[in-house]
Amino acid sequence: MSLVLTWWAALIGLAVAIILILKHLNPVYALLLGAVIGCLLGGANLTQTIDILIQGGQSVMGTVLRVLATGMLAGVMMESGAADTLARAIVTKMGDRLAILALALATMVITAVGVFIPVAVLIVAPIALEVGQRMHISKLALLVALSGGGKAGNIISPNPNTIAAAKGFNVELSQVMIADFIPAVVALIVTVILATLLKRRGSAVLERDLESLTSKAHPTALPSLGTALVTPVLAIVLLLLNPIGSILHIDVLTKFSLDAMYVLPIAAIVGALAMRQGSKLMSYAQAGMNRMTDVVLILIGAGAIGAVITTSDLPTQLIHLIKASGVSGVFLAPIAGILMAGATASTSTGVILATGSFSKAVLGFGISPLAGAAMMHTGAIVCDHLPHGNYFHVTANAMRMTISERSKGILYESLVGGAAVITATLIYGIF
Repeated sequence: MSLVLTWWAALIGLAVAIILILKHLNPVYALLLGAVIGCLLGGANLTQTIDILIQGGQSVMGTVLRVLATGMLAGVMMESGAADTLARAIVTKMGDRLAILALALATMVITAVGVFIPVAVLIVAPIALEVGQRMHISKLALLVALSGGGKAGNIISPNPNTIAAAKGFNVELSQVMIADFIPAVVALIVTVILATLLKRRGSAVLERDLESLTSKAHPTALPSLGTALVTPVLAIVLLLLNPIGSILHIDVLTKFSLDAMYVLPIAAIVGALAMRQGSKLMSYAQAGMNRMTDVVLILIGAGAIGAVITTSDLPTQLIHLIKASGVSGVFLAPIAGILMAGATASTSTGVILATGSFSKAVLGFGISPLAGAAMMHTGAIVCDHLPHGNYFHVTANAMRMTISERSKGILYESLVGGAAVITATLIYGIF
């Protein structure tokens, strides 16, 4: 008879991991230590504990491979200046009258094409500060515009969090990206409304805030807009071929399984060649790999704690508890995403923990895999900006804000994420 850990031991292990993360222990060690404690308290011996941890590591290897593939695309977009070109083009074309929409949309697009949201904010921040000083828009409004736009882009991007949501529910990456499109648009609309209302609230952008801006590349050194678009457009087109073929019943489009592991590096290589940066592909790949290392390590730790929970009777007990309380099981997916991302202050880590721990329980309520992935994924952007995470501090520095000033944006950013998860829950859970 296979080993089944007790539910309370699994919960203690998860709680220990989260507490240690909040205490700023390296997340990988925190997750692994929590997994070991959960196993031992749950009735496993030392050998069984190792087996469970190895099983958890093996369960995330598919996601690891796709995350590493994402690094290639992210490296090309960031290091070549392509992301900067896209941001400047959007803001310039839309003009000062639509400045807030332009800034939010620029951050959304850059994140949507595979750039990490903190990096996207760093790219757009210098442009935002310049516009803010010229148009007398407060730093708070600019922060909400950039962060909200980044959140909207983050749920429709081939980033690690979307990959984790897809693989956690065993659906295609492109399916999750499409499913989250309407929630992303709603998040963008709410972002623009909130930022517009905050235009005159908070501190103004001063001359000293424009000094030593993080974007060092001069516009003339950046690639042209046409060449900068090659990588993201090719990636999106290739990722959408299979879903479009299935919908339209075009066999030739569904014949080849175009997984993100193939698509993203191919798009990155073609894009680099189009920008005449082929000689720099090695350095772009290394830069992308460096940015993915932390995510991969966290995946391994999250896989371990996820294996502890799935080996226990916690999912079964959770289903019984929710059914007995009369609360709809639909809400488990978004709540799990919100809580796990809030606890870790990270979208990707939150999604990894939520899917690894609660995906089986969500499916146990008869919710479709795609619906569960969409609701859990959008839930993860509600509280991923809390002060115990890196994103909070990176964005504070990018926008030249004190901790106190930066903290004022937390509520508005949560409202943006809340709009997305409510929309997803209504579409995929209620209706």
